[in-house]
This record gives sequence, structure tokens and C-alpha cells, in this order.
Amino acid sequence: MTLPRYLPFLLLLFTGTLSGSMVVPYMGFFLVEGLGREPWVISLYAGAVAVLVVVLNKAFARRMDAGSPAFPLVGIAASGALLAAGSLALSPTLAVVMTAGILGFGAGASALSTMFSLGTIVATNSGIQTTTFNAFMRATTSMAWMIGPAVSFVLADRLSPAAVFDVVAVVALAWVALWWLVTPRGATSGRKGRPKNAGQAPRDTALWIAAAFVGCLAGAHFLTFTALPLFYVQEVGLPGYAPGNAFSVKTAIEIVAIASTPLLIARIGLRRSLLGTACLAVVAIAFLASVQSYGQMLLGAALEGLYYGLFSTLAISWIQSLAPDRPAQATAVYWNATMVTSVLAGPAAGLIAQASDFRTVILVGVGVAILALTILAIGGRHHRIREAEAT
Repeated sequence: MTLPRYLPFLLLLFTGTLSGSMVVPYMGFFLVEGLGREPWVISLYAGAVAVLVVVLNKAFARRMDAGSPAFPLVGIAASGALLAAGSLALSPTLAVVMTAGILGFGAGASALSTMFSLGTIVATNSGIQTTTFNAFMRATTSMAWMIGPAVSFVLADRLSPAAVFDVVAVVALAWVALWWLVTPRGATSGRKGRPKNAGQAPRDTALWIAAAFVGCLAGAHFLTFTALPLFYVQEVGLPGYAPGNAFSVKTAIEIVAIASTPLLIARIGLRRSLLGTACLAVVAIAFLASVQSYGQMLLGAALEGLYYGLFSTLAISWIQSLAPDRPAQATAVYWNATMVTSVLAGPAAGLIAQASDFRTVILVGVGVAILALTILAIGGRHHRIREAEAT
């Protein structure tokens, strides 16, 4: 039996995402529990990484739409992750976190936008619809997220907080090797000689509305995502391995949710599916703020995985449908919307926790999710969005 030609690409995506998934949810925990720092330090780290990712995503997307190949861009991300993980494996200190950690892990996080843009080419070459392949890619990233955080928290609990970075360095090394072997050397999502501003004006308003919705719901998720590990351990009193198990349940349900998105799109459309997802997000985050036991934690993780799996896959396909003539830049709008709100949500999570507690951070996430629902309900009436949904 011949294996699908896109499997090496998905393996590359899985390895890169695994590298990031072991770090992103763990870094706040490491700063507070491992290094004994105050929660506001999370804000500095998260904000700096997010700013760097936004800048890189924007620059890389413009290069790809102008005809530059994606190969060196993926290499920058993989090499950055290896540099950061290797540095922290050798010297797990605050100074290294705030220098090599920010630069390297920030560069590594840019890979998602580049890989999802490149995925449109892989989908075309494989004869698969973009929305379906987006689901494949989201399922792949969710599988990595199901494994990575659990491994990180188990390693920290059983060995030491710094042991996580030794394993991340090995994963990042495998990512670099796969980048060299798998990534097509000349593949790009753009066309050479294409005018930089081609086709921008007609759809900008619709893209701004979509970006505002994505940014708010992603911000609600990021607030919750940042607070939950410390909320479970410090305020609920669950064991140190509990956050990793919660992430595993969350991402397992994400995969099921992601698999259902092509059917949802076909039956009720992208925007209507996103409206239902936003309602579910409000309910799920509110429930997470009320968790008081291990069983409730797992149920909350399942609800979180359901809404986030639907949101992450539906939203990127929706934004791509609003700017089909600028695939890389449209994809970058999605990832940058999530990063811009993390610039705000990261510092907010640390400052709110410093002033109150981590449960309050999650409650603020409920309010932000309600704002996202309002933006989509009102802004979704824009004629360009309705035109895109009708095509």
C-alpha cells in the first residue's frame, strides 16, 4: 500500500508543534515554580515572545506571497527552537529564558503560520480541498499538543523542572533534521512578480472583523491556558502532574472536534459554525473557573478541547476564504490575531494573578469570550463576509 504523499509534511508539522507544545504551557509554570519568580514575570516573557512572532509572521507572509520559498523560513523556526532549548538545557536560568528563550522560542513559534500557508500548496498537489487539509493539519497539531504538555509536566514532577528542556532540545534537533529532509526547497504559496498590494482593499474590512473575532476568542483561550496549570496546582490543590493530564484530554477531544469541521462547514457554513463555537467557549471557560476536583478538571478539559478544536480549524478556513488571492498573508492574519491578543493576554494574566488570583484570570477570559461572540454576531453581517460564505 502506497502511503499518502503528504505524510512527511504532516510529520514535519507534528515534530515542530511537539517542540512548541512542550514549552508554551510549561514556561509560565517553570518561571513561577521552577525559578521561584513572581507571576508578573510570565507577562514579560509571553509579551516579548508574542511581539517577535507577530513581526516574523508578517515579514515571512509577505515574502511567501511575493514568491520567496518557504524552506529557509521553516529552517529559521526550527533552528531557533533548537538554540533556545539547548541554551536552557545547559543553563536553566531567568537570564537565559529572557534572552535565548524569547528569541529562539519566538522564532520557533513562527513555523505554524508558514507551515499552514505551505499546506495550501501541499493540499493542491495532493488533490485535497484546503478546508479538509486544514483539518488534517489541525489534527496533527492537536496530536502534538496531546503529548507535549503531558510529557513536560510529568518530567518536571518526576525529575526536575529543568529536565524538560533536555527533551525539548532532542525534539528540536529532530525537527531540524526533518526540515532539511522533508521541506520542498522551492515551494511557496505566492506568485513571483505579484504586486504587493494586489487585491487588498475590497476585503480589508471583512478581514479586520474576522481578525477581531479570532483575536478575542484566542485571547480568552490564552488567558485560560496561561492560568489553568497554576490554578489547578496552587488554588485547587491538585497534584503536579494534573495539568499535563488535562492538556492530554483537551487535545484528544480537539482531534474529534477537528474531524467534524468539514461536515459542519458543508452543513451550516463557516460563520454559523463559529457562532455556535463561540457560545460553547463561553460555557466551557465559565465551567473551568469553577473546577474543584480532578474529575471536574477532566470534564472541563474536554469542553475546552471541544470548543478550541472547532474554533481553531473553522477560523483559519474562514479567514482564508476572505482573501483567496493572498493565501500566506490571510493565514498570517489568523496567527497574528492570536499573537497580538497574547501580547495583551500574557501580561494581563500575570498582572491579574498578581493582584488577585488565577481563578480571576479565567473569569476575565469568560468576559473576553462574550466579546468575541458579540463581534461575530454583529460584524458577521458585513456584506463581504456574507459573499464569502455564499461562494
